[in-house]
Amino acid sequence: MTPSHAPGPPTAVVVQNTRSGGPGRVGAWLREAGIDLEVLRPYEGEALPRALDGRPLLVLGGGFLPDDDERAPWLPATRSLVAQALDDGTPVLGICLGGQLLAQVAGGSVRARHGQPEFGSTRIRLRPEAADDPLLYGLGATVPAIERHVDAITELPPGASWLASSAACPHQAFRVGARAWGVQFHPEAEAERIAGWDRERLAGQGFDRDRLHAEAVADDGAAVSAWSVFTRRFARVCARLP
Repeated sequence: MTPSHAPGPPTAVVVQNTRSGGPGRVGAWLREAGIDLEVLRPYEGEALPRALDGRPLLVLGGGFLPDDDERAPWLPATRSLVAQALDDGTPVLGICLGGQLLAQVAGGSVRARHGQPEFGSTRIRLRPEAADDPLLYGLGATVPAIERHVDAITELPPGASWLASSAACPHQAFRVGARAWGVQFHPEAEAERIAGWDRERLAGQGFDRDRLHAEAVADDGAAVSAWSVFTRRFARVCARLP
């Protein structure tokens, strides 16, 4: 497929899967770094493009499995875009559901309600492989990030670089090929969003919302320092496209 040679900054296609699951501060950091965003909301009926035409792809989170096509009928088109990006070497960043979808499309496995649920600010442990990763190098041994998931990647794709883990979830970050990254955590989420999470649902999972909120507020400075760098590095990967 021939990449787009349109003048101006690269425009990333952003697939937003739920009303509350926007690109947040990752979107702001990308724009600051010179990447335009085309945010598509297929849950509102917006059609996804059949082809990326060389545009970077960002797939956000949502309360679905990667193949939950009945509840989220746009997922086949999303998987097609991810597969196309992998074939073409187009930059991809998948967050939470987006990371799980990348793993599945590339040949890994995802399971519903697998392992220990993670909510709130969580210590992400960078693995030795991250030292050479274009996005994660030099961020430190552990970095806080907000989690909100009960499903999990159980097997990474063949040949993927395993980049980060947490105490409860092994597969927190990975890379497929040279320019496709998936993360289980939410670098786009601000600590204040936790104050709006459903208190009773969290309690049913064994979490106290007030405590989660306070911990995330305390960790937010470190999270911003790390994930803003991570995002701007992704923007540089995008900007090197023709």
